[in-house]
Amino acid sequence: QVQLVESGGGWVQAGGSLRLSCAASGRTFSRATMGWFRQAPGKEREFVAAITWSAGFTSHGDSVKGRFIISRDNAKNTVSLQMNSLKPEDTAIYYCAADLQGASPHATQSRYEYWGQGTQVTVSS
Repeated sequence: QVQLVESGGGWVQAGGSLRLSCAASGRTFSRATMGWFRQAPGKEREFVAAITWSAGFTSHGDSVKGRFIISRDNAKNTVSLQMNSLKPEDTAIYYCAADLQGASPHATQSRYEYWGQGTQVTVSS
């Protein structure tokens, strides 16, 4: 059973930074794609970023490119999302997800089998 636990959310003023972490447990992640998604009130869940566990290939959504950076620490089994230059429109619940068959950093939500409980990020103007 895979467990994903997010942390690091909170409140920040526009222009500030936050770093989210996702602790993964339950198996050895030798091959997987890890992703971050977000959902704002009244909106559909949106792709933020993804990374392959082994090679570290990454992709980022258009709305966060140049501001957010996804990374992973294989030794600690964690995936992080560094969020810089935050905007009020970044306010959402952020979810970590795992695709255990993943070989590329993709945005296809249906392929992610495991999801964390989410962490709230609020950016004030």
